[in-house]
Amino acid sequence: MQSVKDFCRNHGLRLNTDLGQHFLIDESVLEKIVEAADITSEDHIIEIGPGIGVLTKELLERASKVTAIELDKKLIPYLHLYTGGDTKLHVINDNALNVSLPDEPYKIVANIPYHITSPLLRHAMMESSVPPKSLTLLIQKEVADRICDTKNAGILTIIVALFGKATKVINVPPSCFLPPPKVDSAVIHIDCYEKPLADAATIEQVLKLTKIGFSQKRKMLRNTFGTFPEGLELLSSQGIDETRRPQTLSIDEWIALAKAAVQD
Repeated sequence: MQSVKDFCRNHGLRLNTDLGQHFLIDESVLEKIVEAADITSEDHIIEIGPGIGVLTKELLERASKVTAIELDKKLIPYLHLYTGGDTKLHVINDNALNVSLPDEPYKIVANIPYHITSPLLRHAMMESSVPPKSLTLLIQKEVADRICDTKNAGILTIIVALFGKATKVINVPPSCFLPPPKVDSAVIHIDCYEKPLADAATIEQVLKLTKIGFSQKRKMLRNTFGTFPEGLELLSSQGIDETRRPQTLSIDEWIALAKAAVQD
């Protein structure tokens, strides 16, 4: 995508990598993102960190409306310029974590700053009155692998699994970006359930229990659950061996533990 390099050079754009500004310049990866997002002419797309609009341009060709949330105010005129002033584009200059997401159906499609991956997922799936129909995200490969690895789960894996099913679409090397980041990346797609797998009280309890369980990830559950009253009894009540490690528990087991804890 030589046009992206030319555009940045012609306008003297210097990207702020501290804000996660790494523009995608590989057309095949761009196509994979759009394909995975399964955008229809009825969709409202939320994009976070659009930059000059490399991905935005593709979204505008397919969706009914694109809301782009950009923190860096100086990029916004270039975003309108690169995307041709399309009237379907609505731009918000703010931190995406502070923006209220729509109360009507929408999808999130974005090449996001990697440092906001975890808080963004929480914001979209847990804090929004209407969670997205799906999220298609270009993120750090290590985090993508962790989210999708349900057999060796982490807290983020469990949070995502409560709200939807995550699959990895494609790995993306640093050479696909301008400038190249120092880490490998990947595209993931999360199909959100119509309703989470548990009610709000149970989800809150799952978060509390995973925080305890993963406080010493490499140690057996008896070392962490044994630190709070009736913790070992809680494991026993659900038939969970206290010598297991937290990453081996399934989402169903965490929900069962949480429900038992709420009832107590």
